[in-house]
Amino acid sequence: MSAADIPADIPADVPVDGTTAVPAARTRATNTQWISWVALAMMTTSSVASLRAAPTMAVYGLACVFLYLLPAVVFLLPTSLVSAELASGWTGGIYKWVSEGISKPMGFLAVWCQFAMTIFYYPSLLGFVASTLAYVINPALASSGVWTAAVIIVVYWSGVWVSSRGTKGVAGLASGGLIIGTLIPGVVLVTLGVVFLGQGNESAAPMTADNLLPAWAGLSSLVLIVNNFLSYSGMEMNAVHVSSLKNPGKQFPKSMFLAMGMVLAIFILPALAISWIVPAEELSLTAGVMQAFDAVFANFGWQWLTPIVGIMLVTASLGGMLTWLAGPSKGLLLISRQEGYLPPFLQRLNKNGVQQNILVVQGIVTTVIGLAYALIPDVSSAYWIFSVITTQVYLIMYLLMFVAAINLRRRQPDHPRGFRAPMLVSMCGVGFAASLAALLVGFVPPSQFSSGSPLVYFLIVGGGALGLGLFVPFLFYRFRKPTWKQAESTEVAS
Repeated sequence: MSAADIPADIPADVPVDGTTAVPAARTRATNTQWISWVALAMMTTSSVASLRAAPTMAVYGLACVFLYLLPAVVFLLPTSLVSAELASGWTGGIYKWVSEGISKPMGFLAVWCQFAMTIFYYPSLLGFVASTLAYVINPALASSGVWTAAVIIVVYWSGVWVSSRGTKGVAGLASGGLIIGTLIPGVVLVTLGVVFLGQGNESAAPMTADNLLPAWAGLSSLVLIVNNFLSYSGMEMNAVHVSSLKNPGKQFPKSMFLAMGMVLAIFILPALAISWIVPAEELSLTAGVMQAFDAVFANFGWQWLTPIVGIMLVTASLGGMLTWLAGPSKGLLLISRQEGYLPPFLQRLNKNGVQQNILVVQGIVTTVIGLAYALIPDVSSAYWIFSVITTQVYLIMYLLMFVAAINLRRRQPDHPRGFRAPMLVSMCGVGFAASLAALLVGFVPPSQFSSGSPLVYFLIVGGGALGLGLFVPFLFYRFRKPTWKQAESTEVAS
């Protein structure tokens, strides 16, 4: 049996065959499994990059380059380096960082936001899946709110059923999804887009120097940039691998810059290719990727490939959904059992050790949100609103992380760290300001929704983000009871 086959809950110095441990076993257990900085860059790229956001930025044409580079500099880079220092000095993730840097209640708020963002993330992800599946079955379904709602509800509850059974091997599906559902379709789209222009076809979006910056039509013209903050989120989870580098001080920055380059290429080039092929006024924020594939394949007489690409994209998205479905809720569960933040009903585990009750409650909320797709006439509008709410909730966590990092550097300057971020205070200031600006701008309707009521948009986004991100965790914390704490070894069957 290899080390990889040993269950995670068995102590390192206890042999799996039940015999008495020998001292040498302790020595072997301390060996560090080093990874290269290139491997870490690939891991980071696979967890961040996706084609799903490409249609959102394709409506800006050449200006999407600027709209991707700006958040990369003011958000992606500070988030990566700051979270690397925190991960190399304090184990336990975002709860440990914020609870020590600020307070335990703020630590609970941070880990809650990390979980709560998934409640709105899955409807937006599955909205993309629904529109992609429509191109496999009937493209007319892509604009149907009823179809989108049905796919969201059916697929999500299927995922809950799979996750509640403790199914293993799903992570392999998501890892392969980077190649199957992102790299291969992305390369094909960009290559055929270049050939499309090379054949003398005119780009649907102008590609001149005058279009490098987005047209200024008031604050609403830049609102779509908020979605890019979510595209770059999740770096704090990859930062835990900084201790696996032999020389973190030199290798981690190199790894992050390489990952940034690859992520930007995956984000920018397909978005440009879509803008070459599909006019902005015809672009769907959910089905834009398939629109571009369908259009470019039609140009070459290869439309029979459109359903195949659709299946590839759906496979990657579903693999990622299953992998992430139980992850954030597991972190919330562990903290809540130790500190008593959630009632016992939400802390119960099923016979497979899965937090099924949390997943079911989350599923009920997701079902309600999914039904909104059937009620909102424009599917693209619903997709955008849920994407913004997801970003708003997640940004609350990042605001807390930047404050905690500064406090920990000042209060515990001698605490051992495997990596010390350069100019940490300045980077935290830039990251905090960028996150706060994105949070505030998210309440402004983008130019695409100028026909709707700004007040209604504000109430929907504000109610979703502030209600779920702040009010709900406040209620849990306010009404918590000492009896809600569980012994760490206790497993309550559902």
